[in-house]
Amino acid sequence: MRPYSARTGRLPRDLCQVTPEWLQGLLRHRHFGLVIEGMEVVEIRNSHTTKLRLALDLNEAGRAAGIPRHVCLKSNWSEGFESGDICELEARFYFMMQGNLKAPIPRTWYADWDDDGGGRGIIVMEDLGVAKGEFGHSSHHLGVDGVAKGLESLAVLHGALWDSPLLRQQAWLQTSMATPVDTEQVLRMYNYIAINLAKPAYQAFLPCWIYERPERFAHAFDELAEFARSQPGPHCLVHGDSHQGNSFLRANGERVWHDWQLARQGQPWRDIAYFMLGALTIEERRASAADLIRHYREALMATGAQDVADQDTAWAHFRRWPVYGMQAWLGNVDQWGQTGMHMVERSSPRPRTWRASNC
Repeated sequence: MRPYSARTGRLPRDLCQVTPEWLQGLLRHRHFGLVIEGMEVVEIRNSHTTKLRLALDLNEAGRAAGIPRHVCLKSNWSEGFESGDICELEARFYFMMQGNLKAPIPRTWYADWDDDGGGRGIIVMEDLGVAKGEFGHSSHHLGVDGVAKGLESLAVLHGALWDSPLLRQQAWLQTSMATPVDTEQVLRMYNYIAINLAKPAYQAFLPCWIYERPERFAHAFDELAEFARSQPGPHCLVHGDSHQGNSFLRANGERVWHDWQLARQGQPWRDIAYFMLGALTIEERRASAADLIRHYREALMATGAQDVADQDTAWAHFRRWPVYGMQAWLGNVDQWGQTGMHMVERSSPRPRTWRASNC
């Protein structure tokens, strides 16, 4: 079911259909009397999805609604890339959660999706590109103190709907590792994985068995999925793709989490391991991971979360998740905006003497 029953037809399938007249009609489903008096395209960024940055001249009704001059439209107008249902899922997230989630997420003024099974969705959100602060990037080195602060923001996020009836009511929000988008990532992204496996730079650190017996890697990923599905509650809201490149550090020190295309409900360890492994060097992780997990648990319990896993259980969960980060970044293409090689290396569970280049 659509959130605005008065909207007819489908969301645009082509960027040329995104005109001031169309956008004005869309926003009026929520913001009555709004008029777009002028619209300028600031930037178009295409990867898995499209980020269309706009500068709007709005009438008094639009300004009274709190819509700023600079906004970002997020949908899928990326030629040649089929994004599945992730745009609809993200639109549902912002529509359902904005106002119900006291956690660090971007501000939005409109979210909508089609109800025809095509997976299309659209969000009109704040343009973080003009906000005071800095986008995270996979190449940034946060260090142990920076990771500790990031874990605090994830604790606030997880604690906001920890074991919440509101979370359980969201039938559209799938359980982590219980959907094909999660469990079939290796298969769906294998063409991209093969590109990276062929690079000498990857072969310099990947273990021989990745090349000689790739089914072992797929089997390990399947075992992780089965383990994750078997775990009982309490559940929380899971970001699902919590590398630092999907965050924005505001000037006041708040880390905002965006790109909610893999939002799930489940246990928090997917987010914790994914963030920590990508933001720490191997040496930092070996020396500090246990202390950082303890720090996260304390921050989570400080939100009022009950029945949080003890340290030993949390550590056991953390150790199972590197294979998720490894497959995710093996399927990353640097041209999409995030560099992945060092992320794969930090997630790769192998003795350093096992080099693919020596196979």
